[in-house]
Amino acid sequence: MSRPEETRLTHLDDQGAAWMVDVGAKAETQREAVARGVVLMQPETLRLILSDSIVKGSVLAVAQVAGVMAAKRTPDLIPLCHPLLLTHVAVTLTPDDDEARSALRIEARVQTRGPTGVEMEALTAVSVAALTVYDMCKAVDPQMCLTDIHLVEKRGGRHDSTPG
Repeated sequence: MSRPEETRLTHLDDQGAAWMVDVGAKAETQREAVARGVVLMQPETLRLILSDSIVKGSVLAVAQVAGVMAAKRTPDLIPLCHPLLLTHVAVTLTPDDDEARSALRIEARVQTRGPTGVEMEALTAVSVAALTVYDMCKAVDPQMCLTDIHLVEKRGGRHDSTPG
């Protein structure tokens, strides 16, 4: 029995088997997705990052490049994602303005022109950038916490959205 389009899981066929969605007939449109996440850490860890005093190198620069590379490699990591020609990837890491906590905020903005969106690429970019921060700083702060990784907005295609 077929499910209505609104409630159907797109990566499952009518028998419940996983499949890659056929986007061949979809119109190519400009698409963009923005994702964000946070890495919580000790204040001293953030101070070391911002002063480029982590032994492994510039945490912000390496994490930024790692995020861009991850967006480009998303279909190698997520089995049913389509390989896409990304037209723009921007990953930013900024210290949290809230003095009550010590954190880096990460944002990824990914764009393409094609038949399918770039939400997974943006989420992957944020995740890998956060993992890179953890990897580079774990020797001084093994209790860091990667949190709040989520899609902020997507544009293009049939459904523009700003998730709640």
